[in-house]
Amino acid sequence: MDWVLATFGGFFDALGSAILYFMIYIEKFFLWLPWPVLVVGVGIVAWRVLDSWLSGISMAAMMFFIGALGLWDLGMMTLSLVVASVIISLGIGIPLGIAMSSSKQMEAVIKPVLDGMQTMPSFVYLIPALMLFGLGKVPALFATIIYAVPPVIRLTNVGIREVSPSVVEAAPAFGSSYWQILFKVQLPLARPTIMVGINQTTMMALAMVVIASMIGARGLGFEVLLAINRIEVGRGFEAGLCIVFMAIIIDRITYAMATRKRRQQ
Repeated sequence: MDWVLATFGGFFDALGSAILYFMIYIEKFFLWLPWPVLVVGVGIVAWRVLDSWLSGISMAAMMFFIGALGLWDLGMMTLSLVVASVIISLGIGIPLGIAMSSSKQMEAVIKPVLDGMQTMPSFVYLIPALMLFGLGKVPALFATIIYAVPPVIRLTNVGIREVSPSVVEAAPAFGSSYWQILFKVQLPLARPTIMVGINQTTMMALAMVVIASMIGARGLGFEVLLAINRIEVGRGFEAGLCIVFMAIIIDRITYAMATRKRRQQ
């Protein structure tokens, strides 16, 4: 680790600065967004995706409840961390899943790594994050990505491999290139499975927020950590309930999007 820091310290500093700028931009956007817009927006999206006005009202009420407890800003900080980690996880995970699906050798190499990432205790991810980036938002995001990225890699690989071979074999007969087959045949047919992977990645990122608060990530997780340190049961329960509501909203909407695509196919 001393050698890594001495040799690549400048690279990690630049990477940390870029990630921090990206996170601050997303966090400022969510904090700037008026709460009625987000509450109503969540309700409308839930109503359209879940095909139930009652579900839309329930999701909007959950978002309103977070603000009613005075935890809106902390909730938006948590949401910004989840969104940033999911965006980067998808940018890493989907290309790796495509590479795994196109090469058995690549799959054989990456699968054991994913097994280790998913079975390793989540607290262990805090150690390299701290040593490489110090305290703050960046190591929290780094640890969250490591913890959350495996599902989208695995399910992208599985989704593409489950596409009917006859469909893939018919595409070259119509003059399709490799990239046309990938983007116009395989990925559209694998979209429901990939959406399930995105759902799982998002939920795992949200599950990491309390642990990430131990290395400087602010938000609802930090509120839970403070409540634990001060033995304030009510404070911890309120923050935990807000995390649960946020998890329910994200899970229901993303899962409904995945199953909706599957039903359409």
